[in-house]
Order: sequence, then structure tokens, then C-alpha cells
Amino acid sequence: MAGKRIVAILLAMALIAFPCFSQGACPDLTGDGDKGLSAIIRGLRILAKISESSIPTPISDVDNDGKIGLSEVIYILQIVSELRQCYTANGYTVAGTGQTRCYNALTEVICPASGAEFYGQDAQYTRNAPSYTLGDDSNSVHDNNTGLTWMRGPNTTLATPVKADKMTYDAAQTWVTTVNNARYGGYSDWRLPTIKELYSLIKFNGTDPSGYAGTDTSGLTPFIDTTYFNFGYGQASAGERIIDSQYASSTLYVFKTAHDGSTSSVAGNSTLFGVNFADGRIKGYGLQDPQGEAKTFFMQLVRGNASYGVNHFTDNGDLTITDQATGLMWSKSDSGSGMDWQQALEYARSMNARNHLGHNDWRLPNAKELQSIVDYTRSPDTTGSAAINPIFTCTPILNEAGHADYAWYWTSTTHASYIGTGAGVYVAFGRAVGWQQEPPTASCYTLNDVHGAGAQRSDPKTTGGKVRIGNACGGGTAYGLGPQGDVQRALNHVRLIRGG
Repeated sequence: MAGKRIVAILLAMALIAFPCFSQGACPDLTGDGDKGLSAIIRGLRILAKISESSIPTPISDVDNDGKIGLSEVIYILQIVSELRQCYTANGYTVAGTGQTRCYNALTEVICPASGAEFYGQDAQYTRNAPSYTLGDDSNSVHDNNTGLTWMRGPNTTLATPVKADKMTYDAAQTWVTTVNNARYGGYSDWRLPTIKELYSLIKFNGTDPSGYAGTDTSGLTPFIDTTYFNFGYGQASAGERIIDSQYASSTLYVFKTAHDGSTSSVAGNSTLFGVNFADGRIKGYGLQDPQGEAKTFFMQLVRGNASYGVNHFTDNGDLTITDQATGLMWSKSDSGSGMDWQQALEYARSMNARNHLGHNDWRLPNAKELQSIVDYTRSPDTTGSAAINPIFTCTPILNEAGHADYAWYWTSTTHASYIGTGAGVYVAFGRAVGWQQEPPTASCYTLNDVHGAGAQRSDPKTTGGKVRIGNACGGGTAYGLGPQGDVQRALNHVRLIRGG
């Protein structure tokens, strides 16, 4: 259908542009002296009913190559054919997660029919599928959804990344300057990505290797598109774990996480948010380890579309919030209580049956959509709030230590394991807490913020899937998993979404 529509558009465009050519009256819309190209763009605008205010004159340099040409024509054509959501100077497209498989509470299943159990998950709402274009020199990759251009890997050699390619956060600032001075890929405006920019690359067809004791990674799938991006698991021969593939962002946590190496008990700027493309998570990583040594990370630079990740919320006055930057509509309030993953999917269906807030197409957001509304300038410990714009309302909770906190929220995305099971992806709008033995020889566990508000982790989809690791020092049972004892709740809140 899309192909036929494009052909029809091209034919009509030629007819519209013809009088302009024949009469010699084509305006120079692009400002480059090429009136033929201007005529094509004029025809496209007429067909798409695109106003001059929505696509500026001269037309925006959408691929950031310093030129107005074929890429800009193709861009408008994609808008006309509904193949692309327009990203403008004040907006951006949230790319899909790339998840194509469906899951029940534990394992992969055939995608359920509408109305059946587990209907409404990520793989059943395919939109803005990940799409990339390799640069002419093969040094860069352009994201056709977000408008961002990336280095192919965290080095300039195009070799598989290894431990030696990692660097400290401070060293990264110098490296950015070096790369720009060398005009890598023909550009001099590379930067360290924000956490929202970096997370745009995650692809949830990956398999989490956590718990894997081997060193052969041939049966594993990372959480990034290796057709376009050079990726490397942790280098076992250099003493690393397979999961040691942490990529740094420029986004620093506004507070601090446990054991981040900071000597301050309250100040921020000692933890950065990063994406682990080996295990598919956002976590806060200390800039120093508990021994005071500077930690190192992969640094994958980006350029273009500096508006990516910048929200523009509008309160619609009907208990819905629209992000004008992405075009997505959200419920102003959350579910008010926690529920398991299947119940979360059912919650969206039940709200649609009630025509909730005047709409019957609500759904559970996917991981990238939900992370798009995190406000990384806020946290329970610095602003006394959830990590979200206060235009939204968030239900306060008491966490496992009995402290005032804010909830974690389910997504429709499944976090698949290398053994074939699947947990539910959530985003922590409150503290991303974990159980720690302090000291390591302690007989009980203490609750700490180990990864920061704004982290993305995963939870068992039912309470029966939680793992007991010991006793909480304050009484009760500690349920958790992983090196930081990530707390397992299995009952998380829901914030509904529509559109996209």
C-alpha cells in the first residue's frame, strides 16, 4: 500500500510542478538557487498540506549535512506517505524497541489474539521500527527515526570494542575534542549522548546473559543492532565479565548511588547513567568504585537533532497530558496501585472498555516510550518527587525499608533471558533500590539506592517469580537478584499511553 501511495504521489507531484517549470515561475524555496528542487518541494507541500510554518523556508537541513537536497525531498515524501512521523526543531520520534516476539508470564508464546490473555504487549504494536542508514564512509550511522547520527562504535578504528577502548568520564571530554578536531566521518560536532539519546539505540531482541557462566558469546544476542553498530561483550581474557559492556551518557544522577566512590553523603555528580547493551538495562554507575579508582566506560558519540529527548508537555485539561515533542498522549494519573504484568495489560484493556478519559485506544507503553518522559533533573532525594515532570501525578509509596518513595512502572516490553525466560521491563521513577550486605560479611541485607531514579531494569512478571536472597536488617524478607541485589517487587504501577 505504501509503495503504491508513493508512486501516486510522485506522479501527482510531477503534474503539480509542471506549470511552475513551464511558466518559469518556480520560487527558490530552498535558498540554493535550484528552482527545480524548489518546485518538487512545493508540490510535495501542496500534496501533504504542509504549512510553511511546519517546514521552514529555507527548508530544514534534516540530515545535518550542511546541504539542501535529495535527503530533504525524501524526508517530506516520507511524511506524505505516512512512513515517518515528522521530527522538527522542537520534537523527535521515539523509535520502536525492535521486539517482535510475544511472551506470557515466563516464556515466549505465539502472539495472542485481541481479547486473549497477555494481549497488548510490545510486539503487537509495531511502529517506528528501528531503521538506520550507513554513512558513505562507513564511519557513521544515521538513525532514520530520531535524526541522530552515531559513530559506529566506541572507537575510531571500526574494530570490535575491547576493554582498552574504555575510558573515564573525565577522559571522555578530551576524546570528544580530539574526534572533532580530526573531523571524524566528515563532522566536527560530535558529543557525548544524553541518556535518552543513548537509550534510543537499545533493541529488545537481545538476550540477557546474566548468570551465564561460560565465555562463548556466539549464542547470545546483544541489545543493539550489530548490523550497523560495532559491539563487544566484556573481554573475559582481560578479566572482565561478559556483561561488562557499559556505555556512558552525559547525564549525571542528581543524587548519588550506594558505593559510588563519592566522599559526599548528599551531593550529586558522582554517578552517571549509562546503558548496558550486553544485558539491556539503564543503570546509574559510580564514577569511582568503592576503592576510589575511576571507572571506565565505552563512549559512543552522537551528533545532530539536539532536541531529541526534550519534552514539551501540555495539560489538556481532561486528565490527559500530550507531549508535543513526540505526539504521544499520556494519562495524567497512574493506576494508583501495583499489579503484576498480566494485570497491567488487562488494566489497559479494561480502561478502553470504559472509554477512559474519552478514548478507547489506551495501551501499556513500551520501554522507550516510558523512558521518554523521565525527568533526570528530579529524584526523591533532591526534589522530593518522582523523576517526572510535576505536570503528572504519581502515587507515593513506602519502599521495602519503609521510606517515602515513588513507584516503578511497567512497560509492555519483555526482557528476554538467554535461557528462554522473560521478565517484565520497568522504569524506576522512584529510587532503583537494591539489597546490600553492609559489611559484605553481614548476616542481613540493607536497602540502598543502587542505580538511581530513572533506571530501567526488569522484574518477575508474577510474585511467584521473586527470588529470596536473605533477611532484611529491618525485618522481613529480602527479594532480589544480581550483583547489586536489585529489589524484586513484581507488583508495579501503570501509566497509560495512546498514539504514536
